[in-house]
Amino acid sequence: MHVIGPRCRLRFVPSDYEFVAEQLASGEKEKEALYRLLGDSEGCDRILDNERLFHALLEEDRLVSVSTPFYFYIMVRRVFLRAGLAERTLADYVASVLSDFSRLERIRRPAGGRLPVMDYLTDMMAAMQDASEELRFFMSLHIGNVALFLSGIYAEHIGCRSRRRGAPGIDYYETLGESHLRVAGGHRLAGRYDLTPVVGELADVFRPARRALNQLADRFLFVGEG
Repeated sequence: MHVIGPRCRLRFVPSDYEFVAEQLASGEKEKEALYRLLGDSEGCDRILDNERLFHALLEEDRLVSVSTPFYFYIMVRRVFLRAGLAERTLADYVASVLSDFSRLERIRRPAGGRLPVMDYLTDMMAAMQDASEELRFFMSLHIGNVALFLSGIYAEHIGCRSRRRGAPGIDYYETLGESHLRVAGGHRLAGRYDLTPVVGELADVFRPARRALNQLADRFLFVGEG
């Protein structure tokens, strides 16, 4: 079963660390010292908070040299810090959601593909009615993640559909996402996957997290009409 967790920092590749060294070190000795710090988890976290990395990633020609988990972690961490959301695990979890859902087919496959492809959150909620307890947990988590992704990255699109077609607005996605993440975070299976604290916290700060992602999408990401 594929379950999204705060694992972006565990999925960095050598080219990510090379990018960090290129941006922050001015010579071979500094690079060696930097690599030693990057090998320590606390030292690595402090280095990744350097705002120079964030600005370097805004240069389009740099994007090919880093992994998707690295890119989204740096971007989410920076906008979350600006929003007062300082917990690294929270930024890591949300970055993992963005990284996973950058492959849009993931959104349409709740519960790791154990159910048919679904295009709408309403279909996913309907499918929960007859699902097992285990499947309801995975679907609640998935619905919460999807609601955050859509309302965070595609807020303008949601607003346009709401105004033109009477479709649900941002408030609907906020309420849906917050409630489903709260249910998932309180489920006994959340403990098995080490998700209880971070999913519960995300439910508590869903609205400021969503607004921080709006800033990320508006100012730093290009997203289409999809």
